[in-house]
Amino acid sequence: MPLIPEEPQIHESVPGPRATPAAGRTAPTPRPVPGPGPRPAPPRGAPASSVRPGKPGPAAPPRGPVAAPPAQRTNSPQPAGQPGTAAGAQLQLIPAPADGAVDAADEAVDLLLDSGRAPGEILVLTTGETHPWAVHERSFGEASYWAQHDAADDVFYADATAERAAGRPVVVVAVNGGSDEVTGRALPAAMARAGTLLIVCGDPQRINAVLGAHA
Repeated sequence: MPLIPEEPQIHESVPGPRATPAAGRTAPTPRPVPGPGPRPAPPRGAPASSVRPGKPGPAAPPRGPVAAPPAQRTNSPQPAGQPGTAAGAQLQLIPAPADGAVDAADEAVDLLLDSGRAPGEILVLTTGETHPWAVHERSFGEASYWAQHDAADDVFYADATAERAAGRPVVVVAVNGGSDEVTGRALPAAMARAGTLLIVCGDPQRINAVLGAHA
């Protein structure tokens, strides 16, 4: 059965990104993904491979313990038949076309950080094309890439099919393509990984259709 309504309201605890354009209208050009820029020149005498780019987005100041999100407002409906994931996490939908799902996910991450979430609490998954941050970091090698995952001190980006990606308090899924089979497996897996909050960015009709077919 469909797990997500077509027009859900975003909970007050984590505001969603700017509204997406109505159907039939051209989506605005996605803003630049807060990813790594050009690689800096290495210090004189140092090998080029020893210099790594900074993490995506501006450096966040040290954050103290993050308070639990406030109780959900009674006038904010839960997704039909789905009060939460199996682990008790809240489920939110951010409607977005496939080619705007990554941009919507990046907006959600920015708002989560602005609201007080620690970067290490957030995992971002993509069902289609790999997130630009992950593409860049994997260019330095799989060992370096997964070392950042294991350190759990920053937002981590991975493919939805990456079984090694461990759960985090907040999981953001960008349904930016991929087959229905991949998406049908990715969403339940993301629900299992999310500790307190799962945010899904994508086309509500496709998401409901895929979940219904794989129920």
